[in-house]
Amino acid sequence: MYYQDQIKMYEPFNRKEKQDKEKILNLLDTSSDLLTRKNEQAHFTASAWVVNETFTKTVMAYHNIYQSWAWLGGHADGEIDLLQVALREVTEETGLQNIQAVTEDIFSLEILDVPAHIKNKKEISSHLHLNVTYLIVADEKETLRIKPDENSAIAWMDLEEAVERSQEPFMKTIYEKLNEKVLKLKKK
Repeated sequence: MYYQDQIKMYEPFNRKEKQDKEKILNLLDTSSDLLTRKNEQAHFTASAWVVNETFTKTVMAYHNIYQSWAWLGGHADGEIDLLQVALREVTEETGLQNIQAVTEDIFSLEILDVPAHIKNKKEISSHLHLNVTYLIVADEKETLRIKPDENSAIAWMDLEEAVERSQEPFMKTIYEKLNEKVLKLKKK
């Protein structure tokens, strides 16, 4: 299934997701190059909320640019299978190999404001990430490794601790939402 169809079928979790979904669908109809960074105003990214097998912990990386503990993910860079983007990013950013999507369906949807910053000695203007998040399960016993050009630490954390350790107020609300959704799944 194409990412556009997945987004159309996605049932928003809250009012913010409903607004973001509408805006993403509008951008899909009116903009080009949303899968690449050639579109400097907005482009797709895929993130992963990586949990252990008991859904009690998540993997967070200390992100070098944002100087904060953060989830895992990256740019689509032309890839239409956003789940594969999320899985690839998990492996690249953590070294985890034994990972699996809980489902191929989108777990969360959000538009993220990215402030202007410098990456690899290049100035990047502020823009939007049209982000699709997938729920991924990983083996908590597997060895983690950092990716020095992106993060300086990787750690398993209790779900609540992941929210607490984030230094980005807007992201805290997203992590809280993800945790709430994980807990609902755990109860099923």
